[in-house]
Amino acid sequence: MKKSKASNIARVLIEALPYIQRFSGKTVVIKYGGNAMTDEDLKSSFARDMVLLKQVGINPVVVHGGGPQIGSLLKRLGKDSKFVQGMRVTDAETMDVVQMVLGGLVNKEIVTLINQHGGAAIGLTGKDGGLIRARRLELDGAGGLSPEERDLGHVGEVESIDPSVVRMLDEGRFIPVIAPIGVGPDGAAYNINADLVAGKMAAVLGAEKLILLTNTPGVLNGEGELLTGLRPAEVDALIADGTIQGGMLPKVACALDALRSGVRSAHIIDGRVQHAVLLELLTDEGVGTLLHA
Repeated sequence: MKKSKASNIARVLIEALPYIQRFSGKTVVIKYGGNAMTDEDLKSSFARDMVLLKQVGINPVVVHGGGPQIGSLLKRLGKDSKFVQGMRVTDAETMDVVQMVLGGLVNKEIVTLINQHGGAAIGLTGKDGGLIRARRLELDGAGGLSPEERDLGHVGEVESIDPSVVRMLDEGRFIPVIAPIGVGPDGAAYNINADLVAGKMAAVLGAEKLILLTNTPGVLNGEGELLTGLRPAEVDALIADGTIQGGMLPKVACALDALRSGVRSAHIIDGRVQHAVLLELLTDEGVGTLLHA
């Protein structure tokens, strides 16, 4: 090995050391979605990141999405996808597909990848161990929606989380991989936004960090420059002046909710970068936006 290459490797390892020491024994909740879930190289790098984190004593909890995969299977079945305010209208038949894709196909693919790289992942849905109690999401009449349009069917929101099963796995050698499906008081299944589940999970677990993988570099200013090291008051100001808008708004809102619920920091990072989670957690510069409590 050339001296320059050896020196670079040693520098990276030394830079990671204080972060490993600081976060060892802590829980990190990661919302996994976007390109990182569809590109083969990115999927492999994410799985290896999870294994390495667990190996150095950090406890990752993965909450995943799967919207494109659901849409693809519905299309193959000849069923159109209808959205209201960005949320998929989910009748009973669509909910069956959601459970098949999220709780089966996608969840088990992530579990298999992590295990292939030497980890010990276990897949869960919110139904397992009474993990996620849900209630039907009810839209208000804002925007002129009719009562029929406001009925999203089996789309839910988190009512409560019982983290017992996740803690049991997390404190052992296992990596929990959670599909965002909750169960209502009547036993009905509900599809819940994965960002929201990840944020609530981080709060209930008392996680050190919440990490949201996106298809953007993070929060940008008006000149397109990455912003980081933000505090809630600064984020509120950026929302008020229109700097943060569109699809970034719900992610930032999720991060702020987690911070206000006791999570020490939240990260919105670029999942299109290989090993994005490791780079954000274990290097000085990171690859996204850090929000402080």
